[in-house]
Amino acid sequence: MSFQGSRPLDPWRWIGVPTLLCLSASVLFAVPLRVFGLQLPEPVFPLAPAFAWAVIRPSVLAPFVLMGTGLFLDLLWGGPVGLWPVSILVGYALVLFCRSMLTGQSRAVLIGWYVFMVLVVMGAGYFATMFDDGVAPSLLATLGQFVPTILLYPFADRLIERFEDADVRFR
Repeated sequence: MSFQGSRPLDPWRWIGVPTLLCLSASVLFAVPLRVFGLQLPEPVFPLAPAFAWAVIRPSVLAPFVLMGTGLFLDLLWGGPVGLWPVSILVGYALVLFCRSMLTGQSRAVLIGWYVFMVLVVMGAGYFATMFDDGVAPSLLATLGQFVPTILLYPFADRLIERFEDADVRFR
């Protein structure tokens, strides 16, 4: 492991920058652009940092930032206010609760846990929408949001690696 590439562990660097990137990517993917009649996917970008933040280090700021990003998604996508903050915080709490089991695990195990967390978050959002509207949302649309969100794991992995490079306890 190279110590030359390590950076100080500033909160704005591991919470602020990923949050701004998630919000920017969400706005970019919300642009009503159609290619061959297909719309851009709408992955839930804040789930990647939510997973990483729960795995690498508990923080007082992370749940508040996740709640804010969830509210932003509700307003951006026009959903019921509170749907995404609650759903994202459920996933964050799940990973935070199981954090001791995830520490030091291989990448394959972390990918499995990330997929499970996304499944729980999407399930919570699905059932909350079903109870709020009285009608089940489209499973195809939910799958269309689930798969692109799973493909965001490399960003969570990168955030975990950057934290481990910066934290002297991992050296």
